[in-house]
Amino acid sequence: MKQGFFRHIVITLISTVSVLCFAVQNYSIITASESEKLVVGVLPDRCPVMYVDESGEQVGIAVDLLKQAANKAGYEIEIKIITEKDIKEALDNTAYDIVMPLGSATTSAKGRATIISDNLSEVPFTLVTEEKHPIHISSHLRIGMLRSLRSFAELVPQRYPNTDIVFYDDISESIKALRNGEVDALLDNSYVWSYVLQKPAYSNLHVQPGAILSIDYKAAVLDTPKGREIISRLNKGIARIDDTTREAIVLDYTTRRLYKYTLGDYWHMYGGIIILGSLLFYAILAIMIMRARAYRQKQDNRLREYIEIDKLTGAYTLAGFKKKVAELIKEYPENRYFIAYNNIVNFKFINDHFGMEAGDNLLKFWVKKSIDALTEEEAICRAVADRIVVFRKMDGQQTFYHDLADVIEPVSNFFVEVGNDYKAEIRSGIYVLTDEDYQNLNLEHILDCARVAEKKVIEKGNVNFEFYNLSHWEAEKQATDITSHLTPALKEGRIQVWYQPQVNFEKGIITGAEALCRWNHSDLGWISPGIFIPVLEKAGKIYELDSYIWDRVCQDLSRWNEEGKYRTVSVNVSRADIKANPNVQEHFRSLIDRYFLSPDQLHIEITENAFADDAKALIEVTKNLQKLGFTVEMDDFGSGYSSLHMLKEVPINRVKMDLNFLSDEGSKEKGKIIISNMIHMIDDLGMKLISEGVETEKQAEFLREKGCVEMQGYYFYKPVCVEEFENLCDKGVTT
Repeated sequence: MKQGFFRHIVITLISTVSVLCFAVQNYSIITASESEKLVVGVLPDRCPVMYVDESGEQVGIAVDLLKQAANKAGYEIEIKIITEKDIKEALDNTAYDIVMPLGSATTSAKGRATIISDNLSEVPFTLVTEEKHPIHISSHLRIGMLRSLRSFAELVPQRYPNTDIVFYDDISESIKALRNGEVDALLDNSYVWSYVLQKPAYSNLHVQPGAILSIDYKAAVLDTPKGREIISRLNKGIARIDDTTREAIVLDYTTRRLYKYTLGDYWHMYGGIIILGSLLFYAILAIMIMRARAYRQKQDNRLREYIEIDKLTGAYTLAGFKKKVAELIKEYPENRYFIAYNNIVNFKFINDHFGMEAGDNLLKFWVKKSIDALTEEEAICRAVADRIVVFRKMDGQQTFYHDLADVIEPVSNFFVEVGNDYKAEIRSGIYVLTDEDYQNLNLEHILDCARVAEKKVIEKGNVNFEFYNLSHWEAEKQATDITSHLTPALKEGRIQVWYQPQVNFEKGIITGAEALCRWNHSDLGWISPGIFIPVLEKAGKIYELDSYIWDRVCQDLSRWNEEGKYRTVSVNVSRADIKANPNVQEHFRSLIDRYFLSPDQLHIEITENAFADDAKALIEVTKNLQKLGFTVEMDDFGSGYSSLHMLKEVPINRVKMDLNFLSDEGSKEKGKIIISNMIHMIDDLGMKLISEGVETEKQAEFLREKGCVEMQGYYFYKPVCVEEFENLCDKGVTT
């Protein structure tokens, strides 16, 4: 009985002690947990990343994420605002257990090593500029940052190697520096920009969406045993934060309307209205409310407007396309362009029959094949749904063949290639840009015209494309065929030098010739000089052609000299040639030196209107040519109805008179009087004379009677190839 009693006492005591020990242990843990606070130093006023809310509590994306990690690590945190200039100085302050944010491990201001936590969140840092134009990352950049973000600045050169960082104490100071041109851009995290840029005074600041740098947000402490323990526990807490929680915290703060308009903001927006006085108070109040709502909506939409690329296809959006087209026309003014407005026939059927994903894949494939075919001087846009717009250079007929083989056919056979018996059909409306379009670009009008042309395809039913302005297209296509084939044609000998003999009508002999040219185009056949020469002049390529003609003429003169046949040839020089080469006389000197010619074998014809356009420069060129021994002729004299002042001022050797006054227009008798007096005047001035455009025997006889015996024209000879010219010269007669 006693043994049972004592056994009961012992068991009771043991149980009591065990319970007390367990309770004490738990109490100790709870007490330790409650007393183990972590003092965290954070940067001030970085809304919405870290800031003090209306209740006075320190909150924000980074703060809430740290609280989550600390709570899971068994810490209770106390937030303190950093009073030091930056994070590095704060690391040396023992008043903080840890500080944040940092992007990577660094040293303190005193050079002491630190240890850094795992990443709390990856934060996008974005450049902001004053003008809405993309900056060139490859060029040298001056980037402004807050001094408190100095630790993050060490990461910037990794993304933008060619940069200088300038630090500022606060946002307003940095923005002032940007506006004063002290820096090219400002760098801060996108969450802060989304808050700061809601301020009306900053409405001219723009985020550069293509210049994004992702930076980690981490906490740090000096590298000590205690610091390692803190970081170790925090990392375990960070690891336990799931992605859903992170995203919820970020979404919560980025969707709040945290920015509150100040009186200064309202004054910035409505100051001009407020000063009208109290009589307009109610009207002003209504306007303020309406404009405040509109302005807020505008601010909400601004960040979305930066995206200029269609997410599905990679083509430009319509807004981006408009901007790109304007840039291309400005950068490549010599290019001739057309716009093709394209539409897939029965695209709704494709989506319904094959599925939306198949329709999307078709659009992506179409844009990819198009981008592969385009150059940097061209652009493509997904205007809406299946409407694809292409801004294309006019490179002649070959462009169509290439586009048909490289783009249209593969797109048409997209479903066939994957085993479906269905060929997609594309309708295209084409608009060729006019000179007016290049001067005053109105892309909306151009697209409307292309859309009208695309609708014509439906009306005709038997074609896949239609032109809005076909005649202009044909002219531009021909011009493109001419300009793009010039260089190959010169290399292949498709452009030939022909000669039109010049005669002495009185003696009946050939005295010289004018060098002309004929072009046997690879696609267009024989082209009249009246067609291709104006095109080349407009395109700024006439000097390339004329230089070739001059060289071939000198080659022929050299060959004839070797054969003992001394001849003279007149070559044309236009104002475009002199503009392209102001020292054209040196070019001619090099030609006669290279081919061992005498300068008097090469007569230089300069048109009358060329002297009228830029008399001073051409007079200087004429004098220099004469000093070198060349004979200078004024071509087409009398054709332009210009002043005789040129005859007095320009030092020319021979006048080439155009028989325009003997044409069927006007009074022939008056024309004869004018020509008769011109012949005598030129003779009195001591200049030689030749008449061109002689087409009848009567004209020739009239000129001889009046004292002009040097002539050129179809009455005597048409322009002929070099072989035929040589045969004519060997015969030595004019008729």
